[in-house]
Amino acid sequence: MGLDFIPHGITAKITVLNLAHNRIKHIQSQDLQQAVNLRALLLQSNKISSIDEDSFWSLGKLERLDLSNNSLAHLSPVWFGHLFSLQHLHLQGNSYRDLGQSSPFSSLKNLSSLHLGNLQFSVIRQGNFDGIELLHQLWIDGSNLSQYEQGSLKSIKQINHMILNLRNSNIFSEIVRDLLHSVTWLEVRRITFSNAAEMQVLRVMSSSFVKKISFRQTLLTDATVPEIVSILEDMPKLVELELVDCRLLGTGQWKMEIQAKKSQTLRILTIKKLSIEEFYLFTDLQSVEGLLSLLTRVTVQNTKVFLVPCRISQHLQSLVYLDLSANLLGDLSLEHSACQGGWPSLQTLNLSQNSLSDLERTSKSLSHLGNLIVLDISQNNFGEIPDVCDWPKSLKYLNLSGTQIPKVTTCIPQTLEVLDVSGNNLKEFGLQLPLLKELYLTRNQLKTLPGAAPIPNLVSLSVRRNKLNSFSKEEFESFRRMKLLDASDNNFICSCEFLSFLHHEAGISQVLVGWPDKYVCDSPLAVRGAQVGAVHLSLMECHRSLVVSLICILVFLVILLLVAVGYKYHMVWYLRMTWAWLQAKRKPKRAPPKDVCYDAFVSYSENDSDWVENTMVRELEQACPPFRLCLHKRDFVPGKWIVDNIIDSIEKSRKTLFVLSEHFVQSEWCKYELDFSHFRLFDENNDAAILVLLEPIQSKAIPKRFCKLRKIMNTKTYLEWPLEE
Repeated sequence: MGLDFIPHGITAKITVLNLAHNRIKHIQSQDLQQAVNLRALLLQSNKISSIDEDSFWSLGKLERLDLSNNSLAHLSPVWFGHLFSLQHLHLQGNSYRDLGQSSPFSSLKNLSSLHLGNLQFSVIRQGNFDGIELLHQLWIDGSNLSQYEQGSLKSIKQINHMILNLRNSNIFSEIVRDLLHSVTWLEVRRITFSNAAEMQVLRVMSSSFVKKISFRQTLLTDATVPEIVSILEDMPKLVELELVDCRLLGTGQWKMEIQAKKSQTLRILTIKKLSIEEFYLFTDLQSVEGLLSLLTRVTVQNTKVFLVPCRISQHLQSLVYLDLSANLLGDLSLEHSACQGGWPSLQTLNLSQNSLSDLERTSKSLSHLGNLIVLDISQNNFGEIPDVCDWPKSLKYLNLSGTQIPKVTTCIPQTLEVLDVSGNNLKEFGLQLPLLKELYLTRNQLKTLPGAAPIPNLVSLSVRRNKLNSFSKEEFESFRRMKLLDASDNNFICSCEFLSFLHHEAGISQVLVGWPDKYVCDSPLAVRGAQVGAVHLSLMECHRSLVVSLICILVFLVILLLVAVGYKYHMVWYLRMTWAWLQAKRKPKRAPPKDVCYDAFVSYSENDSDWVENTMVRELEQACPPFRLCLHKRDFVPGKWIVDNIIDSIEKSRKTLFVLSEHFVQSEWCKYELDFSHFRLFDENNDAAILVLLEPIQSKAIPKRFCKLRKIMNTKTYLEWPLEE
């Protein structure tokens, strides 16, 4: 948010405060004074260069503090003096050159992980780690570390995972000497082993009790590999070796012969993204054959392996797990790699993302592996699938996802308990697999479920992202004995009866269908991850046709009700009146004086015309001086809309004379004339309306829609025509 300071108002209610990636430069004493319940404070990637000594004193419950990637030029022990609960402290990426003369961490008794270092970090002194006895993880970024005082790390009794980012092999050797018996997993980053002479400095590692060692982004050469292997052989407790994102300059023609005394403890070898620039010239590794017989797990991923020499495979006598994914193995090279006598104990083989193209040939190459249980050959481009294949008799798990096979045939082994054929555009699945328990058919083109009879022991089925839209009664049997059905991301038109069957008859305990989260249907089911019976499907999803019919009937009844109400309360009249009012409002409020040509517009009912025409009009128009009246019979323009005639006549008259009677209040046109006159009366704030009661009118006899007439009679003086003329 571009903040330059810690915001005010941080109270005891806050437990996690993330202010990372701002522009904060200074932490003041009062900034966090009230945050007594804070558990995590994330301040990484700011510009913090100074911290008041008592800034963190109130944070006794703080467990995680991240000050990485800031501009701290020094570390003060006072900052951390009251952080008794702190477990994770990240300080890497600042500008301090050392940790001070004493330990900044002496009060952090619960510290579990500590990240230190930066490009300027150059000195580690004795006493810098006093007070720390046990760490789960210690990460020292010392790419420019030039001075290490012997014994500085010796005070730490146990470190589960030690990460060292160093370039200086001498410093590395001195640190390892202090950690011979305290580190369980040592991870070395960015170090360069370029010549054999440098390796002599690292001979101290052979006495280390490390159980796992990892090299990341490390440079190796043909000259140094034999020395490293020799050192690793001597490590008395080493179980696992890992190389990740490393670089090897050479072709495996190691000049120094490796002593074949074998490591009696090394069991796991992992190599990921090893860059060998001249991999096509790499030798057959005959010199390391003797080191391989005790390995039980080998992973070589994304390393451009195109062949495993037969002799290497035959020496892997104890291997039970082999991962060769994301390499360049083809059909012919697999035949040579999995030669007779090779991988005799292998149980799990991962050949995904290679260059295999012939499924029949692949199965035949592996058929002699008598102990193979799990085989992953996904993400290869087989394209076609034969009718008959020769698989290992013990195979129980087969992954053929994303292999471009257009259909499934009897090539699939009958011994399988788990089969994954996702992402293959399959349109049907009709195999007979009597032992199958789990079937994954995600991202295909299925419109129907696989039959139940050929897969009697199926307990888990995934048909996500297919083209299923319903289940027939026959397909219901597919769910018998099943415990999990994932049918989400399809086009289901389902019913509550179906869901009830799933729960009560088929006995499925969990169904994943991806339906909405609001349910009103009475039959139980489950959506993504929920238990059947715990939630209900919406009524719309359950009975779509019935709901649509009910909605149509309801809309018809509402319209009918509106028509009845409108008729009873003159809604049509009000609508017409509104339109006329809008027409009137668009015209000028008063006609110009030259356009006023009547003294009064007379509004009356046709039933009162005899009195109006023969008595009132005659008297007024023959008076001295005479009044000029506007009568609709005489003065309205023929062919003009009646409403326009009324509006124009009222506007061209100085007054509007209303002759009120029982007949008047029953006339719609009289109502229009009264309303238009009322608009003018209020718009101009004058007394344009004159009322003459031709006969007494009971107030309850005036319809409710004549609200303006009631108001005028209550506020204006009106005339009453006497019973005796």
